[in-house]
Amino acid sequence: MVALSGGVDSATTAWLLQEQGQRIETMFMKNWEGDDPNSACPAEADAEDARAVARQLDIPFHARNFATEYWEDVFEHFLAELKAGRTPNPDILCNKEIKFKAFLDHALDLGATEIATGHYARKRDGENGLAQLLKGRDSNKDQSYFLHALNQDQLRHARFPLGEFDKDQVRQLAMQAQLPVATKKDSTGICFIGERNFDDFINRYLSSTPGPIYAVDGTEIGEHTGLMHYTLGQRRGLSIGGLKAYSEAPWYVAFKDCENNALYVCQDATDPTLMAHTLWASQIHWISGEPPKDGRPLCAKIRYRQADQPCEITDLADEAIEIRFKSSQRAVTPGQSVVFYDGDVCLGGAVIDRSDAKLPQGLS
Repeated sequence: MVALSGGVDSATTAWLLQEQGQRIETMFMKNWEGDDPNSACPAEADAEDARAVARQLDIPFHARNFATEYWEDVFEHFLAELKAGRTPNPDILCNKEIKFKAFLDHALDLGATEIATGHYARKRDGENGLAQLLKGRDSNKDQSYFLHALNQDQLRHARFPLGEFDKDQVRQLAMQAQLPVATKKDSTGICFIGERNFDDFINRYLSSTPGPIYAVDGTEIGEHTGLMHYTLGQRRGLSIGGLKAYSEAPWYVAFKDCENNALYVCQDATDPTLMAHTLWASQIHWISGEPPKDGRPLCAKIRYRQADQPCEITDLADEAIEIRFKSSQRAVTPGQSVVFYDGDVCLGGAVIDRSDAKLPQGLS
């Protein structure tokens, strides 16, 4: 069963499997109700594009509504994290709970033995019959970061036909196959939000409480619109400028003091308040079911598309983990995921809780 989203990646996935002689069917997932008709990515338009691909390839098409599951298993967690002042990554939870759980269960009920998605990732059989998740060949599009929370059962049932291709090749294949979405623009942003204004969308579900903005030296320099609208390292949208005591250099979000509803900013992208060598994380998940052996050299990413960062696990407990990096890391963000790699193999990850970045002046 191919997860057909209405985009070029999933359409090319279906075409490739058909060219290989696989018996395939397709399913479109609707994960959000009440979509804004003025949105750049309305669900009904995507569904029609998916149907058009299935018609052209002459393969069965199914549609399922997982909006309830998405709200309960993904969106409520997303809102709770924002309210707590963290920066969640709903795409990771969506893969775990919707695409490779709700979707997978429906596909198996319909008689499928595997599901295929348009993710840029690979998998292989490792030692002791364990499935391994690997980076996609295209380092710029590799999406293993978003798939690190999958378990062995989910991974065994998954196929990633695009894992060996880069994006330009996929576009060329789509053109060669004359797929109706071959030239369709890639979607951006969070899947259920699309390209609409993020702050306006979130304000429909959470109340914003304005508060003071301080420079990291403790000087009050402005007012923020609500901590949930900011993330560490953010440069745009701060509405700070023309301050006599400071230069015209850009400002960066350095720290969120949730207890006092205060935002701290700095003008140096490598200010000590933004740099950390050690982080602590929880909600640990290992794809193999077991943590790596002590002393094993690892790399990690603290955000999507970051280059691999050499690190070591300095403390590993059942509920929490401590990671020390060889070089300092910028904007280690609570709520985001740290994902571990051994070469091309994705080992798993955890959710960042805090780091050893320096606190702004006056805080302890």
